[in-house]
Amino acid sequence: MITASANSASAWTSRQRLLTALSGGVPDRVPINTYELAGRNSLDWYNIQPSYRGLMDFIRAHTDCITNWNPRTATDRYTCEERFLCSDFPVEMETRKETVGEFERTTSICHTPQGDLQSVTQTTPDIYTTWRVEHWCKTLADVDKALSVPYQPADYDAADFARVRAELEDHGLVMASIGDPAYLAADLMSFQDYLMWASLETTHFARTVDILAGRVMENLRRQLDCCVVDVYRIVGPEYFTPPYLSPAMFKRFIVPHVTEMTRLIQARGGKVRLHCHGRIGRVLDMILETGCDGLDPCEPPPDGDIALDEVKCRCLEKGVSVWGNIELKLLEQGTPDEVRAEVRRIMSQAKEGGGFVLMPTAAPINLPLSPATETNYRVFIETGLEFGKY
Repeated sequence: MITASANSASAWTSRQRLLTALSGGVPDRVPINTYELAGRNSLDWYNIQPSYRGLMDFIRAHTDCITNWNPRTATDRYTCEERFLCSDFPVEMETRKETVGEFERTTSICHTPQGDLQSVTQTTPDIYTTWRVEHWCKTLADVDKALSVPYQPADYDAADFARVRAELEDHGLVMASIGDPAYLAADLMSFQDYLMWASLETTHFARTVDILAGRVMENLRRQLDCCVVDVYRIVGPEYFTPPYLSPAMFKRFIVPHVTEMTRLIQARGGKVRLHCHGRIGRVLDMILETGCDGLDPCEPPPDGDIALDEVKCRCLEKGVSVWGNIELKLLEQGTPDEVRAEVRRIMSQAKEGGGFVLMPTAAPINLPLSPATETNYRVFIETGLEFGKY
């Protein structure tokens, strides 16, 4: 239960609290963020679901918000796939929708200059995710077809930014998400096929990444010219962590491109949070080498391979903030007592010295929201407020 003193007015705003932690400093208390559950964006999926209403009201009242927002491009009026390989070129695309059992399946056919490619995705009404059941590329020849689509730089539109800032006020930060070039290449194929491609046809894979890197950087420059937000989350490095690929591959394909992206964003006044699930222990020094300002979600063993206190110690030396690491499976499957104990343990590992934001490693995607999950979220937030004061 949140007491009156715990919920009393503070001189610190959520915006100040998050920026201080992101910069490695010590705010009034540990910021508490609920990841994709962004309470201050009226258009966010979670804010329009009746079963999430009570939890979202609680989140708005007691946590520090990150509003996820990217400026639109000319092709955003279509599907994500039609903005093909970072290009706004109006590639010809056919789309067919059909119902298959409980799923709505979408088949997309891209007519490239070198031949057709096909992708299949599916959704279901009670789960907030999209499954890709067939990737665009199955062979190296398919990759070459994909790259034959001409590159046309993106034109960005930030008209919606005024609404986002007005709704957020000082209750948090705005964050845009950007895929790194190696991830964008890897995602052309199924995960198994991508690993074979990167491992056995490394020269071809490297050429693809280099081509996409040029596109990513040009689009990033244009996005920053259009509008600079508070934080940029770079996603995708987890595809290159052990045991999938060796640290040498992470060094080759992640570090140089993420470093270049990070330096450009920081030069324009933004901060960078690197998003990397999985086993980061053997690549943590390389992550810090990129110059990022924050790292999430820092999963604990056995899903990760390094304890949070060690992550915090190594990040603190570089002035890099740590975001995490209460796991969603605990919030969905644990008891309130287990959640409370885990939050206390996390605080003991990472609170000291500042530069830490308490945050889950993922967000629920089921409809309706389970009452047990809602209870555990409330306990997680209440315990964070109770033990997070500096």
